[in-house]
Amino acid sequence: MPPPTTDISANLDAVRKRIQHAAVASGRNPDTIRLIAVSKYMPQDYVRQAMLAGQHCFGENTVQDARSKQALIDDPATEWHFIGHLQSNKAKYIPGNFDWLHTLDSFKLAKKLSDAAASSTTLLRVLLQVNIASDPDKFGLPVATLFRFIDDLLRAELSGIQIQGLMMIGHRDATTAERRRDFSALYELGHNCAERFGAGLFTEYSMGMSGDFEDAIAEGATMIRVGTAIFGPRPQAGA
Repeated sequence: MPPPTTDISANLDAVRKRIQHAAVASGRNPDTIRLIAVSKYMPQDYVRQAMLAGQHCFGENTVQDARSKQALIDDPATEWHFIGHLQSNKAKYIPGNFDWLHTLDSFKLAKKLSDAAASSTTLLRVLLQVNIASDPDKFGLPVATLFRFIDDLLRAELSGIQIQGLMMIGHRDATTAERRRDFSALYELGHNCAERFGAGLFTEYSMGMSGDFEDAIAEGATMIRVGTAIFGPRPQAGA
């Protein structure tokens, strides 16, 4: 895969072609795959360039960085996804500023998000982050506790949030075979959840990044989170 250029429009075009090819090769409709441009730590101008190239879904992983962009980019067509680990004391900043949260992994956080969404009269769509590979360096719900966690959420009737599916972050040093195995395992787990709790709650699978999203598409991803292949190398936080 060639390195990204400084031309964000050209990079987006190249990524979209890769999505098209991966989807067709897997017998899937490319329109069922949502590309989330991971703009974390990227300057506002990069986001604007991507928007001019037709990109409207963006992923951020810190509240402060995201809100600094959102304050300057007022476009109702833009869809913001929070994709980073979220501490419960920051939950109040998510509803109203983000359309999706990909990293729900505790009941305490779910309750705070729901309360904040209710007070702002918005509905937040959430994905449950699963630590599918039992990686001690990753956040996420253990597979063994997922069903119980969902049971608790549904019994609590948290009206401000709506479960939409599952999310995972792959192991940095995993081989291609290991990544494919984990993507497939998350997809199968989502289907098991759909059978147990209702198909409408588990339609989305957020998995795959710049280096492996074709494999994720082959295993059923409906959302891919792509940063470097669009924007180039990410600067350090605060740089």
